[in-house]
Amino acid sequence: MLRVFAIIVFSAGASVSAQRNPQPAGVVMPEYVRTEVMIPARDGVELHTVILRPKGSETNGPKLPIMMQRTPYGVDGYEAITITGGKPELAASGYIWVFQDIRGRYKSGGTFVMMRPVVEHKTKQDIDETTDTYDTVEWLLKNLPNNNGRVGAWGISYPGFLAMMAGLHAHPAVKAVSPQAPMGDVWLGDDFFHNGAFRETYGFDYVQQLEAQKTDKRQDSSEDQYDFFLKHTNFADAAASAGMTNLPTAQLFLTNPNYTQLWRDKSELRQLRAPEVAVLQVGGFWDQEDMFGPQAEYTAQRAQEKAGDAKHKVFMVLGPWNHGGWARGPGSSLGNTFGRAQFVEATGQQYRTQFEAPFFEWYLKDRKGFDLEDTASFRTGENQWHRYAAWPPVQGFKPAKFYLEANHMLTGKAPAEVKENSVESRAGSYVSDPANPVPYRHRPVQSTYGDHSIWRQWLVEDQSFVEDRADVANFDTPVLDKDVTVTGDVLADLYAATTGSDGDWIVKLIDIYPDGTGFPTTAAEDAPKTQRYELMVASEILRGRYRKSFEKPEAVKPGEVAEYKWSLHGVDHTFLKGHRIRVEVQSTWFPLYDRNPQTWVPNIMTAPAEAYQKQTITIFGSARYPSHLDVNVPDTVTLP
Repeated sequence: MLRVFAIIVFSAGASVSAQRNPQPAGVVMPEYVRTEVMIPARDGVELHTVILRPKGSETNGPKLPIMMQRTPYGVDGYEAITITGGKPELAASGYIWVFQDIRGRYKSGGTFVMMRPVVEHKTKQDIDETTDTYDTVEWLLKNLPNNNGRVGAWGISYPGFLAMMAGLHAHPAVKAVSPQAPMGDVWLGDDFFHNGAFRETYGFDYVQQLEAQKTDKRQDSSEDQYDFFLKHTNFADAAASAGMTNLPTAQLFLTNPNYTQLWRDKSELRQLRAPEVAVLQVGGFWDQEDMFGPQAEYTAQRAQEKAGDAKHKVFMVLGPWNHGGWARGPGSSLGNTFGRAQFVEATGQQYRTQFEAPFFEWYLKDRKGFDLEDTASFRTGENQWHRYAAWPPVQGFKPAKFYLEANHMLTGKAPAEVKENSVESRAGSYVSDPANPVPYRHRPVQSTYGDHSIWRQWLVEDQSFVEDRADVANFDTPVLDKDVTVTGDVLADLYAATTGSDGDWIVKLIDIYPDGTGFPTTAAEDAPKTQRYELMVASEILRGRYRKSFEKPEAVKPGEVAEYKWSLHGVDHTFLKGHRIRVEVQSTWFPLYDRNPQTWVPNIMTAPAEAYQKQTITIFGSARYPSHLDVNVPDTVTLP
């Protein structure tokens, strides 16, 4: 049964707190009629939905497509400014906009399940996000007059995950989806774990935000989170202190630290197949939450797309953004008081006008203008857009290696033969102490989304604040005498030993700017100054116990040289002449990731205090054990 809550007319100039994007010059935005309805799903649960459509479009003018976003974050505040300020290019063209609270959130009925797994659809009780989307689309087509029978879906982060769900078991009317920073797999590389290492602060805050109530109550502690999590020995202790132990996903953290079937069931990657609809993946190179999702989902679907298919349906845009940065503001810089990267171009605005709007215009309205062959990427350093026939690009590029060598050197030349276990065979060594872990950003560390938090932009913070620590190993090139471009996936391949029986490995690829050319700072006397800038271009962690299998962890043999190999994800960056390239290695990154005891315990979530011990780490750099980064460079480039 249809239940209508309210019908309100909003003008494009409604006063609503929102960050507006520039509107197309000379374009008059439409007024909107706002309707709230409850849409029934197949099992009888009703889903709260806000509909905004141009005034008069019910009977006059051309038939309009439907643009839909489903979200766990609440749609009560969605009004005209949501569209005209957030999607001005598409708003000017004319769409019917639909926003929905997903099952169990805000005003929607039913039970919320974090990243609800896809199930077999045998009965009306077999529901998931694909069926709720299908039922919503079916209702919209029948009840929204003067629609053109086509539907698009988009969203960022969790709504990005839901946008991809709209393209699975898709309703025939769904023609195009844009998963932007989707939660592709929250154990392998998105929000909650990266290669088995638990993202402690994020998991702690986000689970309380989504599962402690039907609405969003963000965590905001005045205590430095570095001190808080150091005080609480493990996640079990921290969770108990917050009274969150019985929340469903906290329970999953505590009882399933490995990549179990429960995590695999939540993985969107494992549901993907050859694309049913056109897909535009969007990701940021400095996305602090879901950098993994868009590239992994693109790769999964692109691999299943028929070779030579004239109806190519999988596309991707990558740019110099943090989480959702392409959707707000000009996108010409990124950073905070601890570091700022400048891109010159208005990359966010360029994305919205050159890629996003033409994508939906083509698939939902047959309007020409979407000319992306496969992938577009904004190459930082050089600060220009590039288009590629595939990602990572192959034509015009070749594989290369950056080797970690003794004397803190980073070089493109393979190491020479030396006597094994000699001083010359060792590239670096340090003592890792869980009682004094390396901070992942400048302190104090605020709650993830708390007041004054700088979480959103920490990935571009100047890395010099940890370079002099004794538990960090740095490997540098000489000052570059020419530009060096790295494009595509970066793989870390370390040969290392530890005196412990477990351990974490963090590798960072850093662009060191010349002295005096970094981000602007303010001195005590308020005089503008400029300091050297160490920009982290790529970084990632691997938990040692998962070096062979994510499903079946095993202890590390103390003193044994083992190979650790993992991806730092895709980059597109030019290290300019006069800069230096650094690879930084460490074994703690706190409290972004929980501390590894560095001794074997079955479950780190409940590790006892006595398990946390100092260990000596040795990184090798010999012909037999050539620790290095695998990169792709232009055919004309030779590494220094």
